[in-house]
Amino acid sequence: MITCKALRWGAPGQPLTPAVDFELAQGSLTGVIGANGSGKSSLLKVIAGLQKPLAGKVILDVPRRGSLSFLPQQQHLDRQFPISLQELVAAGFWGSKQTPQQRSQRLQAVLEDWCLSGLEHRPLMALSGGELQRALLARMSLAEAPVLLLDEPHAALDEQGQILLWKHIHAWHAEGRTLVVVCHDLSAVRQHVPQALLIKSSGCMLAPSKELILQQPQTQVA
Repeated sequence: MITCKALRWGAPGQPLTPAVDFELAQGSLTGVIGANGSGKSSLLKVIAGLQKPLAGKVILDVPRRGSLSFLPQQQHLDRQFPISLQELVAAGFWGSKQTPQQRSQRLQAVLEDWCLSGLEHRPLMALSGGELQRALLARMSLAEAPVLLLDEPHAALDEQGQILLWKHIHAWHAEGRTLVVVCHDLSAVRQHVPQALLIKSSGCMLAPSKELILQQPQTQVA
């Protein structure tokens, strides 16, 4: 589903790793771990086509446009943009062929599912960090993409929000979608994610998450 061949990424002239090769199978759930600055978020942007690689290529075996949905970090969102929470979430319908009535019903169900009912008309700047993160995740719930890339989706979420997050990640995985999740919470990776991709300056290692995390010093993957 996602194949990286001789891939190098980072700032121009400053690759973060040597050329790496790895493949993430269709329907897989993969955590991306590594030290701060190792290139986890940058890798997701390269896979999403938002950032050009320095060398090599990424091959996405997807059937059509709109087959990939990307959850960015909150810091990349303009909270001054004059839209409501409901409008932000409804952007997940992009490319959908549902009728207006179907969209309305589905939107209300997703807002309720992410504990956002009653906040529909609140502007982005009036949302807490956790409310905004749940809104971004709710938007992803409306997408029908078979490939989901999530950059630190647990950020700003309280305990209940994290329970909701992993519940949905497991549901998306059960639907046969391919998920790649950047996560700093190693205990959550061990508990919820079957395999992990460890990024280090010496290269990348793809292995079962429990095995990989146990083999690495805590300081290298925190």
